[in-house]
Order: sequence, then C-alpha cells, then structure tokens
Amino acid sequence: MKNLPTLLATASLALLANTMVVSDAYAWGAQGHRLVGRVAETGLSPTARAEVDRLLAGEPVPSLAAIAPWADELRANDPDLGKRSANWHYVNMAEDGCAYQAARHCPDGNCVVEALKQQSALLANHKLPDAARLQALKFVVHLVGDIHQPMHAGYGHDRGGNSYQLQFNDRGTNLHSVWDSGMFYALQLNDDQFLQRLQALPAPTGVSAPQLQRDAGQWAEQTCHIATRPGLYPPGRKIGDAYAATWRPVAEAQVRLAGERLAALLNALLDGH
Repeated sequence: MKNLPTLLATASLALLANTMVVSDAYAWGAQGHRLVGRVAETGLSPTARAEVDRLLAGEPVPSLAAIAPWADELRANDPDLGKRSANWHYVNMAEDGCAYQAARHCPDGNCVVEALKQQSALLANHKLPDAARLQALKFVVHLVGDIHQPMHAGYGHDRGGNSYQLQFNDRGTNLHSVWDSGMFYALQLNDDQFLQRLQALPAPTGVSAPQLQRDAGQWAEQTCHIATRPGLYPPGRKIGDAYAATWRPVAEAQVRLAGERLAALLNALLDGH
C-alpha cells in the first residue's frame, strides 16, 4: 500500500494510453475524489472529526480520502447497490437553462441532488445503526464530489459529455473523460503534491454552514453553468495542452470548492448531535 499513489498513476496512464473512456457515472476519477476528501479533512470541526473517525474505525484505511471513490466501485463490488444508485451520480438540466426542478430533473429522487439530501439525512440520524450511517457517509463524501463536476450537472442529450467524442493530445476519448481526469494526468502529481496545489488556490467563496434543502440544488445549478460556458465544448473536436491550460484551473477550483463544502456539510450534520 505504500506505493498506492504510484500504482494508481501507472494504471491510470495505461488506461489513458488505450482509450481514456470511462463509464457514465464516474466523476473526477479516483484521485479527484480522494482530493475532495483530503480538503474536507482539513476543515472538520473537532466534534465532526470525532464522529467521522468513529464511523470509519473499521475501514481498511479510515479516512475520508480513502472512502471517497467507494460509490464508483460499487458496480464491481456490490452490483445490486451499484445499479440502484447508478442515477445518483448526476443530474441533467443544462437543456433547461440550469434551473433545477426536482419533478422534472429528478424523478423519484434518483439524481445527485436528492440523493445527497437523502444520504445526508441518514448520516445525521443517530438512531440508525452505525453500518447504515457509515454507508451514508460514504455516499455523502462521493456525491458532494460528483455534484461539483461539470459533466455531472450538464446536458442529457450527450450523457454528460460521454457521447461527445474528440481527440485529446491525439488520443481518442470523450469530453466526460477529459473532465474526469484527462486534464490532470499531465501534471503527474501524487495526492500530497496535488493537495498542496489545491490549498494554494484562493479560498473559495460561498462556503458556509449549508442549508442542504436549498444548497444542493444551488450547487448543481452553479456547476451546470460551468458546463454551459462558451468553449467548454470544443467545436473542433481536437484539443490538447491549450484546452487543459484554460479549463484545468476551473476543474481544480471545483475540486477545492467541493472539499470545502463537504467539510461544512459534515460539520453541520455531525456537530452538536
């Protein structure tokens, strides 16, 4: 396990060399999700930290970073839960001007906005068994990352960029994959180095104790407005370092913002209960 970051980077580069295609539900890639958890860990209150540590005590690696990619691994490790939660990773609303309407964009609560609300309520309920709250914690950590990935709050007609085929540095891929992790590969940073890079960014605004019934939808709307910015969808279908240089800072800012908001959310859910 000591060489896990190196192994992950090697595996990721091998995948990139082939197709760079990922499935619809993945966001940020494993490293991006881990970094959301790492940022959040630095902002937990003592009470929230204690409760998180207690719930994670039986995990192989008891950290928010380690559990952050869990929900993307369900299809291999728990196919039934993976299938039931497949639609929880995204919401498609860019065709409607990024104005979230639960009845229209989240039928039966099966989208990232309502799933985040539901799992947050489970996590905050101390009457539930620890196993149920631990699972909810894993979902919350992951879904906060997802809701800040532009391709996960974008267009439905191209499945969040999965159908938008292009070439990135002369390799065939799709826009979703580029935003998941393709733009990050070239940096060749391990998690510690990348965390330092994120922490050097200006502190994000709009981070406070969240009122989740309102804020989850607003977070998705803000993310959606990034997905619809001019130039994010490259018309020439052939991109490279110039595209990454333009849009990587946006992606990094979203990872940092997701981590800060995750900390605020966990503090709100777990403090004083």
